[in-house]
Amino acid sequence: MSYLALVRHGQSDWNKKNLFTGWRDRPLTEQGKKEAKEAAKFLKTMGIEYNYLYTSVLNRAIHTGELIVEILGLKDIIVIKNQALNERDYGSLTGLNKDDAREKWGEEQVHIWRRSYDIAPPSGESLKDTAERVLPYFQKEILPRLYDDKNILISAHGNSLRSLIMYIENLKPEEIIKKEIATGEPKIYSFNRGNFQPKR
Repeated sequence: MSYLALVRHGQSDWNKKNLFTGWRDRPLTEQGKKEAKEAAKFLKTMGIEYNYLYTSVLNRAIHTGELIVEILGLKDIIVIKNQALNERDYGSLTGLNKDDAREKWGEEQVHIWRRSYDIAPPSGESLKDTAERVLPYFQKEILPRLYDDKNILISAHGNSLRSLIMYIENLKPEEIIKKEIATGEPKIYSFNRGNFQPKR
């Protein structure tokens, strides 16, 4: 049996300002660092020794992972960063306050871009597009290590993790778009004979 832990990065400065962040590289706030440390403290209570840390190439996910690894005392963990785990690209919405975006394009249109599965904002990605880069990477690079009884920690983003949770929990698109993933709250699964079971 192996374990997979998913953690959305702690609060970034643009999360705090209610801005669409996407692929823009923004730092953690002090609150975000605290959330990462709280996630680590919870993970520590599970007593799982992680062999690999996977993150996106964005600093908010990398820093969250580093804080967790430090508190868990995982000196020999292998760290792998890959763009496939990046947040959804919000295209023309990137950097805009969500209220300003609603004023510019209308409440209904912004809601469609944010909550539909396969409709992307201008020059950006839909959740479907995000899943189409996240899932092949997961299946090729991460899943084989779970089959090899390695424990995996992934520090990533709301929509890249949504893509993984949809796959792991076998959810339909209309189910996953309703799922909220809080910053700094781990989701843990056991993996045995090809089956995932939620642990938290």
